[in-house]
Amino acid sequence: MDKKIVFITGVSRGIGLELAKCFLNDGYFVIGTSRSEFNLHEQLGSENCLHIPLDVTNRDQVSSCMEKLKEKDIVPNVLINNAGITKDQLFLRMKNEEWDDVIESNLTSVFNMSKLFIKSMVKDRSGKIINISSVAGLMGNPGQVNYSASKAGLGGFTRALAKEVAARNITVNCIAPGFIETDMTNHFKDEELKNILNQIPANKMGNPKHIADLALFLASSKGNYITGQTISVDGGLYMS
Repeated sequence: MDKKIVFITGVSRGIGLELAKCFLNDGYFVIGTSRSEFNLHEQLGSENCLHIPLDVTNRDQVSSCMEKLKEKDIVPNVLINNAGITKDQLFLRMKNEEWDDVIESNLTSVFNMSKLFIKSMVKDRSGKIINISSVAGLMGNPGQVNYSASKAGLGGFTRALAKEVAARNITVNCIAPGFIETDMTNHFKDEELKNILNQIPANKMGNPKHIADLALFLASSKGNYITGQTISVDGGLYMS
């Protein structure tokens, strides 16, 4: 692809920040979002990027975002839907807002962002959409009915949209990370970590670069014939 502009949601930490670094190093102009102010230039050590404060569940904010990008002539041809939250709770105790917030943030936001950019991709007859899911969406996790449902929904979204836009040279894929070393997994106690590692055939956690490297491959021309897939990056944790 001649144009190399990537739009990454949830860019301020963990997998999102590693995605930004990886794509920047490959020559992409990186547009990253987070709900709060964040100095992306400082984090990446480059001016070849732009941070946009954005709540991906707020459709008014999402809509106005496109106007800013058109003004700067930086409409992306790669979209990575990475933003997401967890609000874990046993189902019997789960509150309505704990369900609603997770579905809105993890699934509806992907609809919002994909809808925003799909028209320009169809017009250009080129584009890549990469959704960051989770192995929890494939195998389920106790205490994560809301999170697992939201991530499982991404799989169906990915396959259906991929079928609609494949003829326009647009690919839509899903990456399902397993246990990845980020600030979201640093809270595990020694015994919990031991139990987790016992479930992983590779006997170790992954790191954000494993996810970023795959995303970069899918975004490149090397991934042009891969679409509608959910690819697990989990050290063998889930095998179907």
